[in-house]
Amino acid sequence: MSRMSTAKRQTMSKMNRERELREKRALKQERKDQKKLAAAAAAAIEAEAPVVAPSA
Repeated sequence: MSRMSTAKRQTMSKMNRERELREKRALKQERKDQKKLAAAAAAAIEAEAPVVAPSA
């Protein structure tokens, strides 16, 4: 008799916890991607028209 045939089923609360964790990680990755895009856009603008610092 193999252990695979008698595998325990996950409880609803565990499945809900895991789903919430996946959603949270997805949101975090989305925020990171947006931040990277914003930084890349700012770098592109900076490269097109470099800002000259006023000399003191």
